[in-house]
Amino acid sequence: MKEKLTRIGRKILTASRNELYVSMRFLDIALSSLGYEMDLSMRTVGTDSVSIRFNPEYLVRLYREDNVLVNRVYLHMLLHCIFGHMFGRGDRDPLLWDMSCDIAVTSVLDSIDSRAVRKVIPDQRQEVYDQLHERLKVLTAEGVYRVLEEDPPDWNREQMIKKYFKLDDHSFWDRMSSEDKDSSDDGGTDSDQDRQDDRDRDQDADHGEDQTPDADQKENNKPEQSERQTAEDTARDRREQEEKQERQKRWQDITSRIRTNMETYSKDAVDLAGSMYDYLRIATRRRYDYRAFLKRFTSLREEVRLDPEGFDYIYYMYGLDHYGNMPLIEPLEYRQSRKIEELAIVIDTSQSCAGDTVRQFLEETFSILCDREAVFSHMNIHIIQCDVQTKSDIVIRSEQDIRRAMDNFRLEGFGGTDFRPAFRYVDELIAKGAFQNLRGMLYFTDGWGLYPENRPGYDCAFIFFEENYNDRQVPPWAVKLILGPDDLNKGGSKL
Repeated sequence: MKEKLTRIGRKILTASRNELYVSMRFLDIALSSLGYEMDLSMRTVGTDSVSIRFNPEYLVRLYREDNVLVNRVYLHMLLHCIFGHMFGRGDRDPLLWDMSCDIAVTSVLDSIDSRAVRKVIPDQRQEVYDQLHERLKVLTAEGVYRVLEEDPPDWNREQMIKKYFKLDDHSFWDRMSSEDKDSSDDGGTDSDQDRQDDRDRDQDADHGEDQTPDADQKENNKPEQSERQTAEDTARDRREQEEKQERQKRWQDITSRIRTNMETYSKDAVDLAGSMYDYLRIATRRRYDYRAFLKRFTSLREEVRLDPEGFDYIYYMYGLDHYGNMPLIEPLEYRQSRKIEELAIVIDTSQSCAGDTVRQFLEETFSILCDREAVFSHMNIHIIQCDVQTKSDIVIRSEQDIRRAMDNFRLEGFGGTDFRPAFRYVDELIAKGAFQNLRGMLYFTDGWGLYPENRPGYDCAFIFFEENYNDRQVPPWAVKLILGPDDLNKGGSKL
């Protein structure tokens, strides 16, 4: 009976996969990447990024109602894998993240122009889409999560979202997330050990007092058993984490290949796929750490600071010569460091740049400048505001200047966009000697403006802040960096 149920479920899923393949050939790699496994412990279907686990009764009932519903469930799970939703929860709220992922994937399904998955969009779903599109151009899981986090849904709205967007079981995601936790958080091992200890004590009591030496030996072996169990748990956790990382990398490669396939061999697929292509561009764009990016604008020089790893060889040799085997070691009072020393930061204050976006960029920038490990104590940083002309120039030479700028900063301008005046102004500062060793310029902008024709005498990076990935064309001599909210808020690595 079990084999028959398994065969029926696999037959339904195979038929659905074939129909999706015929309709969307650019998904061929992804469609062939999931196996099928019957799981009677679940009521519907779900995936762990390796296989689709299904309850055959649910599949049969869904297939009898409409085979398009099976196709939508299949593609729903596949899109979760393509966009890496089961790997990207992190420290986010599990309930909000599950709802965000389901909304994002269902919006892609509803935008696909294919008979294989096309269904009438209920009014409740369309209302959710309209509300989210007021804030987001592309409904990504990360973007939807930020909206839901700012305005958490009440119980009634949660039930509505589950009813109209939830198609699969995410319980396997929770199991994968639990693999990231430290093995010390797992209480199962201790409970098993306690039960084993109880059984040992019961056996000793049944055998009488003549078994006391064996009992003592078991008591002595307990620390060794505990250490061995801990080592096994650690090895298992490490192995599971490595397997998860391999699965994540595998799906990242598949996602990149799908995008390449759509852009080259299946250009007509871009129109067919609806918002899937826009989501793919966001999912496959290169992620940056803003702090790490600033490393290219650092300078190497000596600073007055105790260097415990260095010492003066003169005193070292003097001690060996005069006192035998007793060298005199005095740490150096200076050391070589690579930090930010001189930098020009230009803020585009034209009408097309949102004030909240500019403030978020400045807050992250100011927090980096306050880090003593990132910036020299005697710094020379100019924060320039410019639209079609230079509006203001805040000079920062100390940590006190940074805090004063943070407290009193106001945006000025809100006219058109022309990048050339800022470059002319910085060139004038160099000519006047305001900069001695300018490492580069950071130009925060939306990208719509007039660029200089000639390359300046310093490096320049145009930084674009995008909720949704939109490419920008910059001169060949400039560096282009596109940041999202998560890239600015990483705060992980320091310079």
